[in-house]
Amino acid sequence: MRRLIFKRIARLTLAAGVFSFFMFSSPNPSIGKKTMPVAVAKTNASKSSGVLYQSLKLDSLGLSREAFKYAISGMEKLEEAGKLSNADLITIVDFSLPSSKKRLFVIDLKNGKVLFNTLVSHGRNSGAAVATEFSNAPESFKSSLGFYITGETYKGEHGYSLRLQGEEAGINDNALSRGIVMHSAAYVNDKLVRLQGYIGRSLGCPAIPEKVHKLIIEEIRNGTCLFLYSPDKYYMAHSKMFEQDTTIA
Repeated sequence: MRRLIFKRIARLTLAAGVFSFFMFSSPNPSIGKKTMPVAVAKTNASKSSGVLYQSLKLDSLGLSREAFKYAISGMEKLEEAGKLSNADLITIVDFSLPSSKKRLFVIDLKNGKVLFNTLVSHGRNSGAAVATEFSNAPESFKSSLGFYITGETYKGEHGYSLRLQGEEAGINDNALSRGIVMHSAAYVNDKLVRLQGYIGRSLGCPAIPEKVHKLIIEEIRNGTCLFLYSPDKYYMAHSKMFEQDTTIA
């Protein structure tokens, strides 16, 4: 089966490459020579995702290449399994970054845009500034890594919130029973970063700033992919959502 997500990315990066060729291959009057044209995206899956990573300048925003490559690879599996209602969007939380950094990324794969890049919390028992410990156990108050599918919205203890369905057995499949949802929190803000060097922590939920939570939840609800990443050895060894030899150009 031809990979649907990578076909979408390939079309996008091909268009970007053609545009770049015409924009940047004209003579440079200052040196009297033509600049080298930006290479047109190849159809190879990992190379296409690599071109998209570069074209979106995700490195400058802080998103690691590893987080992006594994996110795309796992999302592809979810789409092939028919579990996604909307495969044009992907949300990535990069827990390799400290909570003082904007480590939540909502990416429009269809149009090649970063829609949101903001702060996001981790569980109080996962660590202080950096999340280093993860759990699927009830009452652990730790974050759970891996792939989720966004569900329906509701109004609860934290106001407008988003249910999350964990898709990895033994890793995050207790999310619903644990009450792991996306919601807003007053402790997720830049003021706390300036005061103590990191934001507040949740009971395991990926909590986001109050000023953007409704916009983000509305955008990603009902069947999109959410990936919580960390280079955690246990997770990397036990997850079945991506090929262990996945590479990115």
